[in-house]
Amino acid sequence: MLVAVLIANPARPSITDAVLAEARAVLRTEHQPRTLHGAVAAEVLVPGDPSDASALTERLRTALAGEAIDLAVLPADAHRRKRLFLADMDSTMIEQECIDELAGTLGLKDHVAAITERAMRGEIAFEPALRERVALLKDIPVTAVDGLIADQLSLTPGGPTLVRTMRAHGAQTCLVSGGFTLFTGPIAGMIGFNEHRANVLGVADGRLTGTVADPIVGKAEKRATLIELRDGLGLGSAETLAVGDGANDLDMLEEAGLGVAFRAKPAVAAAARVRIEHGDLTALLYLQGYAAAEFVA
Repeated sequence: MLVAVLIANPARPSITDAVLAEARAVLRTEHQPRTLHGAVAAEVLVPGDPSDASALTERLRTALAGEAIDLAVLPADAHRRKRLFLADMDSTMIEQECIDELAGTLGLKDHVAAITERAMRGEIAFEPALRERVALLKDIPVTAVDGLIADQLSLTPGGPTLVRTMRAHGAQTCLVSGGFTLFTGPIAGMIGFNEHRANVLGVADGRLTGTVADPIVGKAEKRATLIELRDGLGLGSAETLAVGDGANDLDMLEEAGLGVAFRAKPAVAAAARVRIEHGDLTALLYLQGYAAAEFVA
């Protein structure tokens, strides 16, 4: 069996009876919908096997193209609730790009943000683009990071609930970022991750040196982290979940049993098996079959 999941933004509930009726007709299923959260999320079982999932998802997207609803058709199997979760940080678990905010302390935010955008779209290689941007950060006081975290950065809605609910049900969670440990440490703690991996900035006399330590956490390292943690826990691929928005997340998303592009760059959204464009991060719980009553706030 497969399961079709329909998700709206919690601020704009739109999973109406009419929407569900149309979805059932398109999917040709006699099964009744299961409400996961009012008009925010619902699911319905669909006859079929995993090879049918992509075609059915596209059929449903076409039928409901006028609705602000995220859609996915997934296997309804024993591994639906994942036991390992890896997440990107910038523009995924938080709403900003940390390196751009750091550059802003020097009046260079627009310049650095333009490079960041090209790297995240996959238009330029991530590693040299990171070194170029980090070089511009030389002499920024390390204490500036605390101020940015307190005043400039905001958690993406649904993130803490996502992580804490998965942990309450036995999942291991890791924040893995092409950003910097100066940020991932505090932010992982705020959200509730078990651990974090990111790049290490050079620091001397309390100021950034404009350098970043090797190996750089980019596309290959993110994928390698997923494999390392998965194998260390003795899990199969189907038991893993990853989420991200940029080109450096693609290998990690492809390696995961369920890879989700969250409000992602166009090339990433096109390549990912599942994309979330309207819902918040609790959408990843609905994809796993969690009802809102099971969430850990």
